[in-house]
Amino acid sequence: MHLTGTLQQRATRLVFFAAGFGMAAWAPLVPYAKTRLGLDEATLGFLLLCLGAGSLCAMPFTGVLAARFGCRSVILCAGAVLIAVLPGLALAATPLQLGLVLLTFGAAMGTMDVAMNIQAVIIEKANGGAMMSGFHALFSVGGFAGAACMAMLLWLGLTPAWSCVVLMAVLAAVMGASQGHLLRTVSASGEKTPLFVMPHGAVILIGLLCFIVFLAEGAVLDWSALFLTGMRGLDEAKGGLGYAAFAIAMTVGRFTGDKVVSRFGGKRVLAFGGLCAAGGFFLAVLAPGAVLALAGFVLVGLGAANIVPILFTAAGNQTAMPASLAVAAITTIGYAGILAGPAVIGFVAHATSLNIAFAILGGALLLVAASSRLAAAPASTAKTAA
Repeated sequence: MHLTGTLQQRATRLVFFAAGFGMAAWAPLVPYAKTRLGLDEATLGFLLLCLGAGSLCAMPFTGVLAARFGCRSVILCAGAVLIAVLPGLALAATPLQLGLVLLTFGAAMGTMDVAMNIQAVIIEKANGGAMMSGFHALFSVGGFAGAACMAMLLWLGLTPAWSCVVLMAVLAAVMGASQGHLLRTVSASGEKTPLFVMPHGAVILIGLLCFIVFLAEGAVLDWSALFLTGMRGLDEAKGGLGYAAFAIAMTVGRFTGDKVVSRFGGKRVLAFGGLCAAGGFFLAVLAPGAVLALAGFVLVGLGAANIVPILFTAAGNQTAMPASLAVAAITTIGYAGILAGPAVIGFVAHATSLNIAFAILGGALLLVAASSRLAAAPASTAKTAA
């Protein structure tokens, strides 16, 4: 099987789309679950942590599983679990049941996330050109599609359970279309990999940079509406415009990212992206009104769009650890940033102000820009056969 083949690239894009689609399907169900189970905010918050906990528990071991059994087996097994537990999000009858479903759902998502990024790293290295941003763009598109599809089905009057059944069919079709061209092996035949390896060398730095970027993304998701309405005078009904502007800018940036990286190189794009995202936070902090603040969130989206894809490429190029284990490590560290984001920003904002919290994020993104040399290593030709 030729790793540079169009069919393998298409299969990878389909898996990224499926992962975004499946993850986003949960968001419109949250109010229904809260009402159905009579949950208060504290209990709901704890249950939502189960999703992240499941992902964080599964991610560190996925690199080993992919190295031993191949990306295809891991992706398809994780996808099958994801599809199987989807109705449980709408049918769980007690908070304990919902917590167990979310834990399993999160573990499947985390496993799929790591395995598909390992596949993407191998495909990109074999192709010899930038492709990672395009793969991640399909994840964003899948997220939009999954949330919109679930919301539309609920709006049309389908019950949450039947809406989940429809999404199960869509996910099964997408995964079925990709399964024939996913990579079957990663490690050379007979190569043994340990069950768990602590990240070391450049992998730690790459993971910390991912942590910063995911922390910034989580901050925009959780705090931009409050920032715009509470500090920039935007009407509460329009508070979601901040994240919408950020998400659209990020999606556009990722669709054009491969061409940009191919033309200017990962090092320059990483440096400029970090500066752009940092400038976006600084603009939002200094803006006297909502319009300029919204423009700041657009800059954050454009700047951050290609940083994580470039860092995944860097993880595949480093030599301190096998690529599969490195991708698992930086995904785990980075995802911790999404989980920690709301609490960290909330703590800083409570102690100082939301302006200062966002300014600190801008400063952290300057560190990302200053670390652009990590993206300077050229991709090598992959030796792994599918």
